[in-house]
Amino acid sequence: MDSDHQREDGHTSSPIWVSDRPEGEPAPAKHSAPTSTYAPIERASLGSLLQQPRVRRLRNRALLAVPVGVVVGFLVGDWRVGVTAGVLAAILDTVYRARSKSTVPAWRRSSIAERRTEAQLRKLERNGYRTLHARAIPDSEAQIDHLVVGPTGVYAVDSEKWDKRLPVRVQMGKKLFHGPFDMKPRLTEAKWEASRASELISEAYGKEISVVPSLAIYGPPVPWKIMTIRGVDVYEGGRARKWITKRERALTKAEIDRLHEIAAQVLPARYGED
Repeated sequence: MDSDHQREDGHTSSPIWVSDRPEGEPAPAKHSAPTSTYAPIERASLGSLLQQPRVRRLRNRALLAVPVGVVVGFLVGDWRVGVTAGVLAAILDTVYRARSKSTVPAWRRSSIAERRTEAQLRKLERNGYRTLHARAIPDSEAQIDHLVVGPTGVYAVDSEKWDKRLPVRVQMGKKLFHGPFDMKPRLTEAKWEASRASELISEAYGKEISVVPSLAIYGPPVPWKIMTIRGVDVYEGGRARKWITKRERALTKAEIDRLHEIAAQVLPARYGED
């Protein structure tokens, strides 16, 4: 996003250097003492503190843990068991919220399909995979929903939410249909995105790197596990993680880190970095 804003009057100077003194009024003396007023310091109230996100999360966690601990302790007749149950409830709540929270801010999320794929890919991080979300292809309107770099290679995943009432079918192994609609343009776009990403990464890396394209389809049943159609792997969205990990190891940790760094540079974030 272009951050250079031009003034409506045509001036490009920073507004902090523009005087608001009426025309013709003499400038103040060089050594005149500035007059200033000081606003009273506003103290934070208890109510405002309770509305802070972190405090609110801790409060909600306590509201869950305390009743659980009391009920369990009462039922088993042992307050120590109750305390343990309350602590476990708080831990489980923390884990659940951490896994369900998206790293893509809400206003940036294009579809529930992307969030579901992101949740799968997050589980790969412990196995050495690195992921970039919503990466733009320079000089185009195209976007790779998820770019994954890991031990088995580099992958471009586009998440698709299709009408579940229309069947997914393939003809002659070359034509993909969603109901009566020919999805050739979508396959062509996904293949071009991965090809362009491969060119940009390879040029910066100094070595040929192949980016494997795919469509992860959510909604209608997909009557096959994984099928390559016009050079693009097509599968039901829930298989994204298995699709990536089923191949043999091809990259070292150092190579993964370097390729991830390069990809972040040559494929800018569609909505800007956080």
